[in-house]
Amino acid sequence: MNIDRNAPVGVFDSGVGGLTVAREIMRNLPSEKIVYFGDTARVPYGSKSKETVIRYSRQIIRFLQEQKVKAIVIACNTASAFALDEVQHDLDIPVLGVIESGAKVAAAETRNNRIGVIGTIGTVGSGIHASYLKKLNPEITVIGKACPLFVPLVEEGWLHDPVTVEVARRYLHELQEENIDTLILGCTHYPLLRSTIQKVMGEDVRLVNPAYETALELGRLLAEKELQSTGTGQEEFPYRFYVSDLADEFKSFANSILPYDVEMTQKIDIEKY
Repeated sequence: MNIDRNAPVGVFDSGVGGLTVAREIMRNLPSEKIVYFGDTARVPYGSKSKETVIRYSRQIIRFLQEQKVKAIVIACNTASAFALDEVQHDLDIPVLGVIESGAKVAAAETRNNRIGVIGTIGTVGSGIHASYLKKLNPEITVIGKACPLFVPLVEEGWLHDPVTVEVARRYLHELQEENIDTLILGCTHYPLLRSTIQKVMGEDVRLVNPAYETALELGRLLAEKELQSTGTGQEEFPYRFYVSDLADEFKSFANSILPYDVEMTQKIDIEKY
């Protein structure tokens, strides 16, 4: 199959969290174009069943294929946990999730083989990080902790608020007792709370940001398949954003965290895919 190397990369998430992945792609692979889809009408995915998340992911992938993307990044931990294996079989373009890249780095970084994972109820409950990490090193012990309040706090913009610090203390107390030396930020919203989480956990705990690691992994994958953009024929709008609802709210959140001014966010009817 002939894939156009100057085609955009498709990135999707249940909402705004995946923008942390888009942000790392913009910073680390500046010549790549991006089509981003945030499923803001059906967020959150973390509390939905596996079947539902797979169905949503397939609809979004059909939309992204219509946009002629050359690769797809599932920038959502829950969708990576539930849908990645299922959809990889359907597609003839590279697809990657956000879990594997973070797990690889955590396994390489840990010194005492005790790794914490924080994420949504769905992600932590799936045990997916633990199964990847055990494959990489059977000696590793994984301690998971669901932190469901982190997402609404981030979306409220309370990144350094005393309330957020208090919530982080209560959630992370358990992990502090477990003597972990590495912590995977297993939800795409969490890198935005990185400094708060680091403060609570202390400087000795290495935080792994899967958004950053996924952007690097994407770069390696595109290079290996000779699909890196040549950077020629740059469009006026290299980054396009689509949502299933609440376009204005999405746009203002995107502008608060991206190194790029989001001019346009378009709402589409994802149910018809």
